[in-house]
Amino acid sequence: MNLSAVPHFKTHFAELFHVAASNITSLDAAMRIELSRTKQASHGDYSCNLAMQLAKQLGKNPREVAQLLIDKMPVSPYVEKIEVAGAGFINLFLKNSTKQQHLHYVLQSKDAFGSSNFGQGKKIQVEFVSANPTGPLHVGHGRGAAIGASLANILKAAGFDVSREFYVNDAGRQMDILTLSTWLRYLELNDIHIAFPANAYQGDYVKAMAKLIHQAHAQRYVHQPDLLLDGLPAIARETSVDTDEQLDQLIANTKKILGQDYAYIHNFVLTEQLGDCRNDLMEFGVEFDVWFSEQSLYDNGLVAHAIELLEKKHHLYHQDGATWFRSTDFGDEKDRVVQRENGQFTYFASDIAYHLNKFERGFDQVINIWGADHHGYIARVKGALRALELDPTKLEIALVQFAVLYRNGKKASMSTRSGEFVTLRELRQEVGKDAARFFYVMRKSDQHLDFDLDLAKSQSTDNPVYYVQYAHARVCSVLAQWDGDIDDLKDADMNALSSPTELALLQRIIDFPDAIEAAAKEYSPHLIAFYLRELASEFHSYYNSTRFLVPDISLLHARLALVASIRQILNNGLRLLGVSAPEKM
Repeated sequence: MNLSAVPHFKTHFAELFHVAASNITSLDAAMRIELSRTKQASHGDYSCNLAMQLAKQLGKNPREVAQLLIDKMPVSPYVEKIEVAGAGFINLFLKNSTKQQHLHYVLQSKDAFGSSNFGQGKKIQVEFVSANPTGPLHVGHGRGAAIGASLANILKAAGFDVSREFYVNDAGRQMDILTLSTWLRYLELNDIHIAFPANAYQGDYVKAMAKLIHQAHAQRYVHQPDLLLDGLPAIARETSVDTDEQLDQLIANTKKILGQDYAYIHNFVLTEQLGDCRNDLMEFGVEFDVWFSEQSLYDNGLVAHAIELLEKKHHLYHQDGATWFRSTDFGDEKDRVVQRENGQFTYFASDIAYHLNKFERGFDQVINIWGADHHGYIARVKGALRALELDPTKLEIALVQFAVLYRNGKKASMSTRSGEFVTLRELRQEVGKDAARFFYVMRKSDQHLDFDLDLAKSQSTDNPVYYVQYAHARVCSVLAQWDGDIDDLKDADMNALSSPTELALLQRIIDFPDAIEAAAKEYSPHLIAFYLRELASEFHSYYNSTRFLVPDISLLHARLALVASIRQILNNGLRLLGVSAPEKM
């Protein structure tokens, strides 16, 4: 179905108000005409505060301006009446027939209902998760994954050309630490025991990778472990290394001892961890269009190129042997090192190159979904873009607060005995993919999330995801009892849907495209979760008070068309959030 054929009432009324206002005064180009849904049916279906915005400019009372706007407003075929309310609000009442006939759009559009051309095909990149490939994804990564995947789905439904990207941090120190950790565990399997560094990776997955290498290659990578502690204090031979400087010395010694074999172990652990990450995310219903390697930025000279550009634009200086970016010139709290005294580029340097590369790929908008602990990083990244004469407003950064697990009403341990965070896989195995995906997006991303494990597993109406899925299953049950062809309902006479409950449900159905557009505008998947809970609540009330399989064929078909439309919207909305819509529960 042609999406443009589906009436978008907020846009329609905003255009009419623009015509009316233009007949009264000259409008400020920056003025936005917005309509909101009313909370009470007695106040109509939509409300607009344009009169209050224009009152000062016109030197008139807002209520007087409101009446002027109504008088100058072109006639709409969808409106029953328009009233002035309160201090000058303009309330619009849709015709019942407008609401009733909207069901035809739902039944004809099917999976496409709610989608729009709002984004006009603009290219938008969503980069999310981007966890270091140094261990299993944990519950914190899970929230970023759920929010990022849902947002990408919503943006696509809103008419954007979306690219989903995972930035693989496969260069630098963390990968070196994982490589060292794995090699030390491999040495243990060859009866060579060196005190394991306290600040190395401790998890069982490290031992598992070491075992795989040992099974495939036996003692091939043992080499000269007696040289490993060269340059370290004597105490390091009896107790574990516990400082960053000592750990870096161990890494340097390992690279020297292994030579070219170091690359094999490095690439092996990277491949293992990336493979595990991909599988974990796929099982969570999250997939990416692009896996972008940080190492490729170095291999292709893009990091050096980005720093050279900053140098040419006089935004760098040299001090204490290091190269610094003047980020304070662009609002940062202090200048930042981009190249250390040993010649190595910092992580920030590769991040500058990565964002330059993003902009060079021609996206109209770039969205980074970061953990809230990266808040202080925003100013320096946007500052680097300004220094490179790129538009920082094209970069939007959405911060995701951590999720805190609760069990039996008490805060649950977020870590295992080995000191690792509870993994996303463990959470998914306990509560299921659907509950995890829905719970993660129930609140705004920048709000802390209390994740109640017991509630997520419960089959009760208190469980939000169960409540929404149960609504879908109930609709399916009604339609199964009828056992007719849904396509036959497209021509049903909807005028029989006239009760206050039915009219409220019809208006809720009309709101679905608005909910998607708002979620796309605000980068807020929680708006879809909120909408689905509201729709489910209204449907459950309707279900409990209504007979559907009535003798009156006209009423039967009208009510079935209504519940079939509700089923379609529940299905469409849950799909945006990566949650299944079961037919039976």
